[in-house]
Amino acid sequence: MTTAGPAADTATFPGSGAARQHTLRERNLELVARAVFEVPEPLSRAGVAAATGLARATVSTLVDQLVAARLVRELPAVTGGRAGRPAVPLVPAPRSVVGLGLEVNVDYLGARVLDLTGDVVAERVVPGAFHDSDPAVVLGRLGELAREVTDGVAASDMTVAGARLALPGLVDPRTGLLEVAPNLGWSSLDPVPLLGLGGTEVRIANEAKLAALAELAGGSDVAAPDSFIFVSGDVGIGAAIVVDRELFLGERGWNGEIGHVVVDPAGPRCSCGAFGCLEQYAGKAAMLRAAGLPPDAPLAALVTRLAGTGTAAGATASGGPHPALPAGRALGSALADFVNLLDVATIVLGGAYTELLPWLRPDVEAVLADRVLAAPFVHLDVRAAQAGPHAALTGGAREVLRAVLADPAAWV
Repeated sequence: MTTAGPAADTATFPGSGAARQHTLRERNLELVARAVFEVPEPLSRAGVAAATGLARATVSTLVDQLVAARLVRELPAVTGGRAGRPAVPLVPAPRSVVGLGLEVNVDYLGARVLDLTGDVVAERVVPGAFHDSDPAVVLGRLGELAREVTDGVAASDMTVAGARLALPGLVDPRTGLLEVAPNLGWSSLDPVPLLGLGGTEVRIANEAKLAALAELAGGSDVAAPDSFIFVSGDVGIGAAIVVDRELFLGERGWNGEIGHVVVDPAGPRCSCGAFGCLEQYAGKAAMLRAAGLPPDAPLAALVTRLAGTGTAAGATASGGPHPALPAGRALGSALADFVNLLDVATIVLGGAYTELLPWLRPDVEAVLADRVLAAPFVHLDVRAAQAGPHAALTGGAREVLRAVLADPAAWV
């Protein structure tokens, strides 16, 4: 990858301030790239000019640069039954520049590569048991997986633009540190060097937040909402808040730890050290235990058990001598607090919850109806995630490619 040098034609745009000057060419390249990437149907050069307000000659020059940089591809010309020069549709270039998503979760490691069209071009997901694991060993193994997939795409003449590492805990993207991941037993860790990917820029992010970003692409069944609460249920439970298609991050990006919302102060001790956290009732291990299955059983075993018995998902989680709470009601209770605080009416359930939603839904919706003050006046939409399994891998790769789109000049 080559970085474009500074150009002479700089301009200061309204509200940017003197410290945020951009070259006019860089800004126009971004405008043209977004016009190509963010429309449902391919545009021609004339269509891009109309969409951006740029002169056709300028658009043609910039499109040529994006094509040469392998960011944009020209499709065969179409006439459309009109006189004059045939239109050449423009689309994101497939299998050229790609993004790498990486993830460490409690029971798997994953690496996934996406191209600019959003297609998965390579991936590896390896099951394991990583609670109280050695981070150097686990991250070293993930680094090996990353090299396996990136070596393959490089051999096919694709360029890896960078990577995002998803972790299930509090991460500080400013410093690159993992502060704490209770379910992994990790804390105060600088994870990127342990991957051993010296030739690839890697940034870290929270697993649930990357999964929520993957959800923004929508799916075949339901269009992605503009604002929603995303909850990823696994051994741990994380959440992300999306408002007008942007993550709401709070002061340090540490919001969304819904798994450690207390639903019963007299409940069992959580891995975080507190008592009665949501994870102890609606986490995957808790629901497996409540269904009489071992905590390391696959999710499919729980689905089979529930489908065969018709029992409400998670039935109850063991709370020792204290009253046990149904998983759906515990999840609904925590979600009701979020909705009351945030005024976001769409809840997207991902991770294990996507498959368990038929059994979780009745209790979740009943509690929301009882406890959300605005429930009589708005429709509270509880829906399954559309991004598919291991969504944080997709979200991580998409974030890399979004950075490419934000600065296409660096590639031309």
